[in-house]
Formats: sequence, structure tokens, C-alpha cells
Amino acid sequence: MNVRAAVCHAAGEPLRLETVQLQPPGPGEVLVEIKASGLCHSDYHQMTGASAPYPYPVILGHEGAGVVVECGAGVHSVRPGDHVVPLSIGECGTCGSCQSGRTNLCDGFFAGMATPPKRFSLNGQPVAAYSNNGTFANFIVMAEQNVAKIRRDVPFDIACTIGCAVATGIGAVLYTAKVEAGSSVVVFGLGGIGLNVVQGARLAGAGTIIGVDINPSCEARAHTFGATHFINPGDLGDDLVDHLLGLTGGGADFTFECVGNVPLMRTALAATRTGWGVCTVLGVPPDGVALPVIPFDLQLGRTLKGSFLGNVRTRSQLPGLLDLYAEGRINLDDLVTHRLPLDRINEGFDLMARGETLRTVVTF
Repeated sequence: MNVRAAVCHAAGEPLRLETVQLQPPGPGEVLVEIKASGLCHSDYHQMTGASAPYPYPVILGHEGAGVVVECGAGVHSVRPGDHVVPLSIGECGTCGSCQSGRTNLCDGFFAGMATPPKRFSLNGQPVAAYSNNGTFANFIVMAEQNVAKIRRDVPFDIACTIGCAVATGIGAVLYTAKVEAGSSVVVFGLGGIGLNVVQGARLAGAGTIIGVDINPSCEARAHTFGATHFINPGDLGDDLVDHLLGLTGGGADFTFECVGNVPLMRTALAATRTGWGVCTVLGVPPDGVALPVIPFDLQLGRTLKGSFLGNVRTRSQLPGLLDLYAEGRINLDDLVTHRLPLDRINEGFDLMARGETLRTVVTF
């Protein structure tokens, strides 16, 4: 079938609206009509070539929400008409990783990365789908284990945010770092991921939640999402770590790096408390950039962790984030600051590049 999609043809080029061809769903697959999709920095990194895990041309987008239109043979967990979120990481429920209860990295995720499905084409040539999603197309085909059924009473332009930003931030707090009630938390970078870390820390009952960002306009929004303090590093010169150590009484119990800046990752680790501090890295640096760590920093009792999609198990746990929203326990309304039609998607990325948006959502 013919579908409308925003295609990235080469690094550094704006997206182009194209009519691409999509294969119908096969056994174990579902056809989803995408209704809304958030713009993520990971998509922007692929656009610029800073971090480009997928070959060009590629249909970007991995933070979508939509409706199941058709199911292939053998699909039982969803049916046409169901509201769903497509998943970058599926959950088969039966592999060793899913059965372990320790990770959200289903074994099928790695198989899909090694041999991604080729469902889209343009003029007879294959077109990749970012994160095997490609939610900047108005229809996509996904494996059954890569869609999560969600409640119907949440608008698509809100529901889509749980597919990346919300799951990554809140999940990192609850499932990766396992922040404890009364603890101190420092969040470096207050974009879509960072603010969800902030509200995840509030949800976990953290006593001190410090937001750190060089953009002074982030202060008000940080407090809106639950931060108790805001720090602009530009006001402190080289004294940021010392200031944080003093503010937290010797170092934070938990820190989170949400920018993808390697020197900032080292700062986040240095700001944790010796003996038990935990630093979780969420930001994605440019391809090939290494993070040098002094072993003694870890031998002093600090822990450095990574987290992919917040370690949220995507089919069994991710839909529950919308329950938290419906109950008024997390704030998604203030997360989406701009809404644009698909044909204005490049404007959304321009807003992102200028730091003028928190989350832009394109609607179909």
C-alpha cells in the first residue's frame, strides 16, 4: 500500500514528504495507522549524522501512537480498533531476558537490530525505519510483540510520549536506578527526558530533586515537574561539582545525565556520594565517543549505570504510565509544548535545535 512519510535521504538534509510503499502485515504482524508522533533528539541525531545507526534513506520516528487496522495470521493480543503504542523494544515474554525480570532488552530486540525488517520501499528501493518503527509515516507494520495496547481515553498526541521520553525518564528512576524515598537526586539536562526523570524522582518520593541546565528558561518548568532546586552551571563557573556536593551534604544519592555530553557524564558521576552514589547515563553521545572513567571513582563505592528506555518492560509495564497520567500522578500535558501537522515537521526540528520546544508532536 502507498503511505505518506517524512523521509531522511542523507545526513544534514531536511526531511522530505514522500509517498512510499509499505508491505502488508504477514503472520504475527499488525498494521497500525499512526495518529501522532513525538520528535525526539535521537531522530535529530540521525538527521544530522551525529548518531546514525540506520542507513539512509530512513523514515524517522519512534515515539508514536495509533490504531490497529489489520492483523496478520496468529495475532491474538490486539485486534483492529485497539489503540496502541509501537515499541522500539518488543517484549516476547518467553526468551531468557524477558523471563529474567532483570531487563527490558528482549532477545528479539537484538535480532531485529542485526537483521531489521525491510517493510518500506521507495521507487523499488528499500527505505529503513528508525528503531524499526518509522512513525513519521501514517501507516506502519510491526511485529505483534512490538505493539503495546493502551487505554482509549488518552489523546494520541499525549499517549505517544510514553513510547520514549516518558518511559526513558520515569523508568530510569523506578527500574534502573531504583531511587528511594527521601533520597537526593540531581538531573543534568531538563529536556523531555530530564523532566521525566524529575517527575519520576518526585513519584519515588525523593526528598531533594536538583535540576541542572544552562538554559535559564528551564527553571520554571523544572519546578512544575517537581524539582526542589534549579542550578544554571553558567552561574557557578568551575564550581558546579563542589556546589552540588555541598547542597547534597557530600554528594547526591542518585544522578542522571540526560544530554549525551561525555564531560557532563563525568561531572554527574563526580557529583554522586562516595560509598553508595549511583549515576545513570541516559543521553546519547555522537557515534564513536568514549566515556573515560577513573576506576578509583568506582572503587570508592559509586555505581555507573546505563539505561535503555528506562528498563521499562514495554508490553507489561509501559501502558501503566498512562494510568499514572489518568490518575493525575504524572504530568504529560505540560510536556507537549508544540503540535504541528506532518508537512511542517521540519519546523519542529528547527524548534528543537533552537531549544524552543520541550516536546513537539506531529499529528496525522
